[in-house]
Parts: sequence; structure tokens; C-alpha cells
Amino acid sequence: MSLASVYPLYLAKVEKKGRTQSELDEVIAWLTGLDEPALHRHLESGTTFEAFFDQVELNPRASAITGTVCGVRVEEVDDPLMQKIRYLDKLVDELAKGRPLEKVLRA
Repeated sequence: MSLASVYPLYLAKVEKKGRTQSELDEVIAWLTGLDEPALHRHLESGTTFEAFFDQVELNPRASAITGTVCGVRVEEVDDPLMQKIRYLDKLVDELAKGRPLEKVLRA
């Protein structure tokens, strides 16, 4: 599955709750270290989640992301790729729920 196929869903979710694309991009940048142009290059090229997470270095504080997504605790996910995807899902959920950006980014 490509990041580009899920990104519009993330964007719709956060915008429906009054958040912005730049906030979504900032959350993704915090997790992956990518700047906005690099993120959008991945989106335009149709990079898969596997290739995307292989090409980025996760924020060292990513392990501070805890909680559940779809009833699964993100800190207990065994598959490394799925855990990274769930980290991203959890951050997007927190952003959409109105959590302050500095808390979403574990500042």
C-alpha cells in the first residue's frame, strides 16, 4: 500500500476536525525527519509504506507514542513496519482529536 493512497484519508480526518495540512505534514516530519518537499516527493512517486519507512529515520522519541489504534496497543505491535505505521496512525488520531500540537509531537 502506498503512502499516497492513505495520505488523503489522513488529511480528510484532520481537516474535518479543524486541523490543517501543514499540521499533518509537521507531525509526519517529526516522526520521519522529512521536510515537506521530501514528503511530497514520496507522495508523488507513490512510495509504499515499506519503502517509505526504509528510507527515513524515525524520531528517537517515537517509542514514547503509546495507546491504541483500532483496538491494538501500538507499543505491543510485533511487526516493525506495522508498528511504524501504527505510530503514524496514532499521531494523526491525536491531531484529529484536538490534542495540542506540542503534545502530539511529544515536546
